[in-house]
Amino acid sequence: MASEGTDENTPQDPLFILENGEVYRNPTEVKMSQIVLPCHANHCGELSAGQLLKWMDSTACLSAERHAGCSCITASVDDIHFERTIEVGQVVNIIAKVNRAFTSSMEVGILVTCEDLYTDRQWKVCHAFATFVARRTEAGKVQLKQVIPRTQMEQMEYSLAAERRRMRLIHAEIITDLLSSSTAQLGECQEYQDAVPAERTRVESVELVLPPHANHQVSTFGGQIMAWMENVATIAASRLCNAHPTLRTIDMFHFRGPSHIGDRLVLKAIVNNAFKNSMEVGVCAEAYQGGEPLRHINSAFMTFEVLDSDRKPRTLPRLRPEPVFLSFILQKQIIIALFVYRKYIISCKQTEVPLSVPWDPSNQMYLSYNNVSALKLMDARNNWVLTSEKNKVSLYTLEENQVLCFKVEMHVSIPAEQTFHLLSDLRRRKEWDRHYEECELINQADEEDTLYRVATPSVSKGSKGQDFILLASRRKPCDAGDPYLIALRSVTLPTHPPTEDYTRGEVLCAGFSIWEESCTVTKITYYNQATPGVLPYISTDIAGLSSSFYCAFSACSHFLEANKDSLAALPPSAL
Repeated sequence: MASEGTDENTPQDPLFILENGEVYRNPTEVKMSQIVLPCHANHCGELSAGQLLKWMDSTACLSAERHAGCSCITASVDDIHFERTIEVGQVVNIIAKVNRAFTSSMEVGILVTCEDLYTDRQWKVCHAFATFVARRTEAGKVQLKQVIPRTQMEQMEYSLAAERRRMRLIHAEIITDLLSSSTAQLGECQEYQDAVPAERTRVESVELVLPPHANHQVSTFGGQIMAWMENVATIAASRLCNAHPTLRTIDMFHFRGPSHIGDRLVLKAIVNNAFKNSMEVGVCAEAYQGGEPLRHINSAFMTFEVLDSDRKPRTLPRLRPEPVFLSFILQKQIIIALFVYRKYIISCKQTEVPLSVPWDPSNQMYLSYNNVSALKLMDARNNWVLTSEKNKVSLYTLEENQVLCFKVEMHVSIPAEQTFHLLSDLRRRKEWDRHYEECELINQADEEDTLYRVATPSVSKGSKGQDFILLASRRKPCDAGDPYLIALRSVTLPTHPPTEDYTRGEVLCAGFSIWEESCTVTKITYYNQATPGVLPYISTDIAGLSSSFYCAFSACSHFLEANKDSLAALPPSAL
């Protein structure tokens, strides 16, 4: 519990007492504490965001190198949302630790908090995830050792890191595709007499990379490049509003190539679009030496606000967009996708996320990520309570923050991959689950995401049945120790509105986690975060008044056994 004068987001003590009584601290954890001096601050006496990015990058790099045992370079930094500003005289505390290692890259989690030495208060500033790549050694490519999570929180971050990695790769592909398909057209935008031409906000600046700007590997320090990018973006934003803007969010930094001492780094920025209280600035960094062509180093989008004397966002001038970095049409597509992502996945707490979020191809990646991540969070929890057990089929419950979750667990003598393919096609679930009266495949978005309409019978006499529009997201293991996952959540589709014949139900988080325990033995765990639409179907089981859960999963076991050698074991896309 937070002490008096401390925000609830203050980080917990990094020392943990494990079940065996061992005092544990993450071996990759690195801390940095810096007091903010006037030389670190901007005109408002607040810590420059560029300086903070440098400190964050160096702390994360040290954590990555502690795990890798060799030099590491920054590959990318995920979206960052700055919740608070930091003033001169206050202390910045940064904690970084490796969440998961892959073949030669690793994800590092970064938590930034601020401490007021006079009031003894602490509060969260931002939370970020950076990807670092281990540099090749003389012996060849580095093979990183695996991270072994020891606490529940580490297990959660370890599991989610694989999904975040997948999202980064897809994000990069989407941006590349949009850039390659963009046209130099403005699209339809309303003209205003007093609109500021976007060209007026253009900034171009060059920096010579000197030894103080390089890291211990003689490459340009990633944090320094990010700081220079933030500087030109701030100037561009200032030219629109004729005031001093405050940086609120940064879209993903993705380093596309290295920079070294002696490079001339060309930094370009322009305001892409202005909204009522915020503006988005596109910024890129390119490098060259001598007469060689420019090399693309990095690109990002930064969102700024202008605060009034009460620290409230001011109304901004109108902007007349121009085809500078991206066409207006292209920028609008990206803004919509990022808005959905930030609104429903980053900005909201899990309990505040709307049950049914509109599904659209532009936000498929983010809804799929949220869908699988929610299931992984439930799978990583270790405080489930055994409610009942019958013939090795176990029912567990978990109640936190007035939210009831349940899981059903059993083992089957069928290979995990075969089990995964059989359970992935929801159209076949009615063969073993009496609650699935109908199941219609609406849209096979791709091999991993499918939309279904599921109809269930009425619970009581005289009442209507329910129907659900579900997004099913499938994931195969990222590594040998990962499970197969089938995550389910409700979405809305304009083509399938509620009807008079059914009550539209909603599923917040449900699905299967399928673990391979041996070549022939598989553990199946079904999870469900109970919503008002789901509770009537399982309330008697949780109260111990029936064992219908056993009947359903016993039927599931028989279904898997009967179909383990059939063509139905193939995914729908392969049929």
